[in-house]
Amino acid sequence: MKTKFEAILFDLDGTLLDTLVDLAESMNAALAKMGFAVHPVDSYYYFVGDGIENEARRALPKGHLDKKTVAECIAITEKEYHHRWAKNTVPYRGIPELLLGLDERGIRKAVLSNKPDKFTQVMVSKLLAKWRFEIVRGAMPSIPKKPDPTGALQIADELGIDAGKFIYLGDTDTDMRTANAAGMYAVGALWGFRTAEELKENGAKVLVERPGDVLKLFMD
Repeated sequence: MKTKFEAILFDLDGTLLDTLVDLAESMNAALAKMGFAVHPVDSYYYFVGDGIENEARRALPKGHLDKKTVAECIAITEKEYHHRWAKNTVPYRGIPELLLGLDERGIRKAVLSNKPDKFTQVMVSKLLAKWRFEIVRGAMPSIPKKPDPTGALQIADELGIDAGKFIYLGDTDTDMRTANAAGMYAVGALWGFRTAEELKENGAKVLVERPGDVLKLFMD
């Protein structure tokens, strides 16, 4: 018997919002200020997705991964991102129509990101202001980062909906692993940062080429 899904949990970067250029330029600005080589924007498809500390460790030269250098890189990047986050970032094509369709079906919506919570909150409130997300949560010290399922399970509990009745939409291996660990239905977004192969290898139940395809997964 097919599950009737009642809610959807979204990743943010690479799923709802195309943030890549602003993320890349912020980290590259930090690297340049620290005297290190910068990277092509396309490199950030693989640097981002697992929180800013992991992004810094992937972007910094291999001989400069000590705690002090990583912390400095993070601090400078966050300052740069504060000024750049809305320069190029927009919802992906089809996301507004997806969110409208979910509202019309009465599907409850939430966001869980490994982006620092302060940025997650402001970006959803400014760039996705037309739609109501019942819970929006970014990375914070009290909750382990994805792929740990704690954050996803807390959201399910707060909404009073069984995790098995959630679709989890994300674009990276981290998202697929989070969804499966939480017992949610893992849906891979092919318009995001990673490949179909990565998504399938990490437990995607289905892949969607366009945001509107997600609506087909909800029974009338």
